Amino acid sequence: MKNLFFTLSIFSSLIVNAQSINLEEFASGLTSPVEITNANDSRLFVVQQNGIIKIIQPNGSINSTNFLNISSKIVFGGERGLLGLAFHPQYSTNGYFFVYYNNPAGNVIVARYTVSSTDSNVADANSEKILLNIPKPFDNHNGGSIHFAPDGKLWIITGDGGSGGDPNNNAQNKNAFLGKMLRIDVDATGPYNIPSDNPFAGAGVDGLDEIWAYGLRNAWKFSFDLTTGNAWIADVGQGAIEEINKMPITQAGLNYGWRCYEGNTAYNTAGCPAQATMTFPVAVYDHSGNKCSITGGYVYRGSLYPSLQGKYFFADYCSTQIGILDSNNAITWTSPYSGNNFSTFGQDYQKELYVAAVNSGKIFKITTGTLSTQENNTLGKISIYPNPASKEIFIKGIKDKNTTVEIISAEGRKVMETKGSMKSIDISQIPAGVYFINLKSGDLKSYSQKLIIK
Repeated sequence: MKNLFFTLSIFSSLIVNAQSINLEEFASGLTSPVEITNANDSRLFVVQQNGIIKIIQPNGSINSTNFLNISSKIVFGGERGLLGLAFHPQYSTNGYFFVYYNNPAGNVIVARYTVSSTDSNVADANSEKILLNIPKPFDNHNGGSIHFAPDGKLWIITGDGGSGGDPNNNAQNKNAFLGKMLRIDVDATGPYNIPSDNPFAGAGVDGLDEIWAYGLRNAWKFSFDLTTGNAWIADVGQGAIEEINKMPITQAGLNYGWRCYEGNTAYNTAGCPAQATMTFPVAVYDHSGNKCSITGGYVYRGSLYPSLQGKYFFADYCSTQIGILDSNNAITWTSPYSGNNFSTFGQDYQKELYVAAVNSGKIFKITTGTLSTQENNTLGKISIYPNPASKEIFIKGIKDKNTTVEIISAEGRKVMETKGSMKSIDISQIPAGVYFINLKSGDLKSYSQKLIIK
């Protein structure tokens, strides 16, 4: 539910500092990698958008023989292609794995394949069983992330159908497959079964039986953190705000708000349900600093780097930065890794993290260390006081005369904006409540914190 507790955490701290991680090149020579996963063994499986799945061995070498090549079944280009891969929980015994791709008509296809009975490094390309075939009105916004949850069900994210602004309002339409988190039981003799605890399952319930959650725009990667039992969904924004959603796996029927809201900000609320019925993201960021599109990742649960434990890793495609979200929903950004547009993260069977760059065709392993370049925070050490405040607040630490100060309401509405190297701000005309104060300097660094006005 959309309530004050979610609202309080929307504007996470965005102080830009270099985080102490390293990217170690693990493999190269791939073509448009868009997914990294494992089959509960030491190999990594990398999905290439061109319809080919490659296997990387533990030493970083890439098998010369493809695991699967379905390039003749897909349309490859822009946001379309082979996008997702998930191995059945009983893959070691049944050999089933599932893929998500766009067929030549542009439709979303979810299909099951089987590994070869004689070679564990090769799939049977003739074993396809199509589970879902979803028409799409436009080329973009294809979603494509698929995972099995601990409940054994296959979870699937679809994009809203494309164009801009979701012109068909698919994401809010519970009778459309697009803009959704779907959940199906693939252990069926037919294409699939409907889990009985899906929120809209059964006769007389408004909504498709397959839907678990809705109101997503183009969630580019989601993952499960099994330690805490949460689903993490990174949803690409329309033109201003990127968002991160975190919700318990057991919480069904959530409405993540698109196209009514972009992040926490009203976008097109015509015909929308009450705000209180929607779910806000736990963190957002804007497009300053050349940012444009979020790539979702994982919470680190490996054992090699204790300092990374419990932190959620994601990236921005355009700024070439990796973001780290801590337990307080505060974001720390690395310096840019120029020349690497990060398209996906992945885990090996020991829960160590990897990240891929779609343009360079490289896979990197995430480790701890000291970055070779540091990105300075020209805002300096910021202090805003008093907090709570009633008539006036003071800001200490602003060095840039071009700093913009915004005060945003809990509903995402801008109630004040001022610019300059001011030391105090009159807030006497702002009603009491919970707000967020954002500082943006001329060189695109930013800072945000909660402000209570009494």
